Amino acid sequence: MGVVGVLAGLSVLSILTYGYLAWDSLGLGPGGTEAARAGMGEEPGVSSPSSQPHIIFILADDQGFRDVGYHGSEIRTPTLDKLAAEGVKLENYYVQPMCTPSRSQFITGKYQIHTGLQHSIIRPSQPNCLPLDNITLPQKLKEVGYSTHMVGKWHLGFYRRECMPTQRGFDTFFGSLLGSGDYYTHFKCDSPGICGYDLYENDSAAWDHDSGIYSTQMYTQKVQQILASHNPRKPIFLYIAYQAVHSPLQAPGKYFEHYRSINNINRRRYAAMLACLDEAINNVTLALKQYGYYENSIIIYSSDNGGQPMAGGSNWPLRGSKGTYWEGGIRAVGFVHSPLLKNKGSVCKELVHITDWFPTLITLAEGQIDEDIQLDGYDIWETISEGRRSPRIDILHNIDPIYTKAKNGSWAAGYGIWNTAIQSAIRVNHWKLLTGNPGYSDWVPPQAFSNAGPNRWHNERISWSAGKTVWLFNITADPYERVDLSTRYPDVVKHLLRRLSQFNKTAVPVRYPPKDPRSNPKLNGGVWGPWFKEDEKKKKADKRKGVNKQKKNKNKKKTN
Repeated sequence: MGVVGVLAGLSVLSILTYGYLAWDSLGLGPGGTEAARAGMGEEPGVSSPSSQPHIIFILADDQGFRDVGYHGSEIRTPTLDKLAAEGVKLENYYVQPMCTPSRSQFITGKYQIHTGLQHSIIRPSQPNCLPLDNITLPQKLKEVGYSTHMVGKWHLGFYRRECMPTQRGFDTFFGSLLGSGDYYTHFKCDSPGICGYDLYENDSAAWDHDSGIYSTQMYTQKVQQILASHNPRKPIFLYIAYQAVHSPLQAPGKYFEHYRSINNINRRRYAAMLACLDEAINNVTLALKQYGYYENSIIIYSSDNGGQPMAGGSNWPLRGSKGTYWEGGIRAVGFVHSPLLKNKGSVCKELVHITDWFPTLITLAEGQIDEDIQLDGYDIWETISEGRRSPRIDILHNIDPIYTKAKNGSWAAGYGIWNTAIQSAIRVNHWKLLTGNPGYSDWVPPQAFSNAGPNRWHNERISWSAGKTVWLFNITADPYERVDLSTRYPDVVKHLLRRLSQFNKTAVPVRYPPKDPRSNPKLNGGVWGPWFKEDEKKKKADKRKGVNKQKKNKNKKKTN
């Protein structure tokens, strides 16, 4: 009996850890793949004949620029290093400085100024989401026959049902709606007393999955189940938006093994989280190979923004951090791994932005981009795969008209072209211009062996020059933003200010509504979820308007 009990315990542990239960029930566990596929009417060993590639987009959360092995980190990332080395490393790749902006630009191919999400992030209690008139990447992929699945963090709003992932193009969704939460319990408090559960399967709270599994591992199991049950002869789009390595800093104990020597507790926890994430991506890659997807797949890896040094991340030697428009906030770890690449094992130093994935992936999927969609992204597949020049020459990092104004900013400082009190940043060719208050601007050396906090990097701190609201850098020559050239090249400053002004003329109003008390999870069964319902009086009024309109139209016809 003792032996049987031990074996049973090991069996359950295996199921929880690797998610084989779903595979075996489908006949797709180790050794069962070919037989099951034959049962579906497929020939064993036959790979997908479709010219449409399987697309796997993996988005890490708050991973710093330095926090990958091939950028010199002390944190081991063997999977990421190998995939990047065999693919194409993107070493001039830009995202946005925070969660919601990067995700919205990836899924729409549009800058924030064109969706109204140019300020901050979508807060849990805000009646706000990615505007419903924006067509999304999964919607376009569904048009050409793709099965679309999202696993992980949404963070594009959920106040009404129409904002949910399954209403924005995904066949299935498993993950969280908010920006952060506990990795084990999936609870999140927006403010004292305003707390709720945040784990969803499609449009309902996933209470059945509340078994205390660490989210990085749980999401990986879900991905494995999706791949096991899908037919690899049909194209699939998998958007895997891991919660890691965003705070709170939590990780299973075994991942701390190699990092006991890191004295800084936040860095140590962060390292363990990243080690777990690296292993998860290895398991996803193995599943792609095991179930017959890999040879016709494109794997894209990206961080959503720079790291947060106070929460264990490192962007060294770049300046600034998450939430800022310095390079440390917006220059990201990114690579493409695919058997379909022509120039494998190469480095791409051409300008690439997160909005570029929208047109690039639709074109690869043999889809059509509607002429009336005003995109800010470019098709950069030939740039990545063949080493050609990028069609992109500029990036609007953002214009945020409601961010705290720089006290000394003025139209005069902007040569009458631009009010430099406004927070904005733009890149044109080699030049980068920042105005207003760009955010925390220090260079933070690696914190692996210190608990000293800010004292450790006091020599790198910046004392703000009185009245300074304009900065200009040649990013190609000075990627660390140490030499401000704004006074030396006033004509370049004027040129970039004009570009900012041109972009601003196309901006839509900012969407940043106040909190809605109806969002409280206590009013929704203890769950964060859609709460907005149209007022019944308004509905009746709209009905009356419609009836009156019909009567008027009838009277007009009679008169005619």
